[in-house]
Amino acid sequence: MSDSDWERSSTVRVVAPARPRKLAKVPFVELADGRLQGVVSSGSDIERVYVSSVVAGTYAFACSTNNNRPCGGARGSFCNHIRALITEAVLQYGAERVARYLRVEGADGEPSAQTITGGMSSTRPSQGDTKAAAPVFSRFLRHLAYLELAPTTAPLPEMQWFPPSRAVA
Repeated sequence: MSDSDWERSSTVRVVAPARPRKLAKVPFVELADGRLQGVVSSGSDIERVYVSSVVAGTYAFACSTNNNRPCGGARGSFCNHIRALITEAVLQYGAERVARYLRVEGADGEPSAQTITGGMSSTRPSQGDTKAAAPVFSRFLRHLAYLELAPTTAPLPEMQWFPPSRAVA
């Protein structure tokens, strides 16, 4: 498929992770809506997850439970959930892509999760609003629902409004 065909296609190219990652600590991470955002498991309660995000450019951060309770560690600086999110984003997308998306000015050498986190932390970013938590958590739950489906090549009824990506001969 040429680049122009891909741009007109209704399907999305799946990008393989930069490196394999374990999903137990950070089951969902994405670069979307001008933020690095995702779901991070609680270290103390198996029933609790946190929705964490960092805004590109300003590095305003937010972290709260899926019930909108604020994270106790995100008071004035990045909490461990946000640090774990950045680390997993680097594994998923690669350090260069994460740094470019978040607009983090690189230090000398190859970017890493530590240099990206340090570069953002050094600007003393503000604590942002947790309004993004609900849509991020909703997308995470939607991804989980797809994992429960049996493997099939048949079209999914809810996705049938997408036109086919190529004609059947």
